[in-house]
Amino acid sequence: MSPELTIVQTADGSNTIFNPAFGENYHSKNGALQESKHVFVDAGLSYFLATYNAKQASVLEVGFGTGLNFLMTADFCVEHQIELNYTGVEAYPLTHELLGSTGYNQYTSAETWQSLLNDYQSALLRPTAINPECRLQIANCKLLDFQSDIKYDVIYFDAFASAHQPEMWNEEAIGHTIKFLKQGGVFVTYAITGNLKRMLKSLGLQIQKIPGAHGKREMLRAIL
Repeated sequence: MSPELTIVQTADGSNTIFNPAFGENYHSKNGALQESKHVFVDAGLSYFLATYNAKQASVLEVGFGTGLNFLMTADFCVEHQIELNYTGVEAYPLTHELLGSTGYNQYTSAETWQSLLNDYQSALLRPTAINPECRLQIANCKLLDFQSDIKYDVIYFDAFASAHQPEMWNEEAIGHTIKFLKQGGVFVTYAITGNLKRMLKSLGLQIQKIPGAHGKREMLRAIL
């Protein structure tokens, strides 16, 4: 385990990781698991699938981090027989050891958990089949260096908060991210600042303020 990154427990009993370089946890202190399910799976992926009656989805996550959002998404797709193409952007990937120490095996199927551990290093290099329904690639680069020919159905924007990582929330970063969203695609994030709403509106997205995860009154969903 890295001496710099430490595992800490959140309010719902699930773990997150504290990163001293940014002075912040990877997930909400009010509950890593409930935030992942509420903000990203329910408000993002599930909303997209229900809106378009879709049986397949492509997801781009900005800030792959601990892999929790991916694990919750992959299990959801297996359960509902959804074909998933998932790309995570992560400039500073966790070590395999630290990833395996999160305890997230408690919240996901044994098959999904073991596949992520087995194929984590491979996914950092190329698109990798995690299970028959799911392909994963982790782009080991900074957001502005990320390039793809794929347009995604759903974007999970899960960077550290703007107070700690402002360069991830400026016009250049948000504009670059939205380039990878399909027409009709869904952008979700835990944050909902006036500046973010203005940027997304200027990029042609329709803003929806919806109830946030526990401990946060609102979150943002936007449709291109």
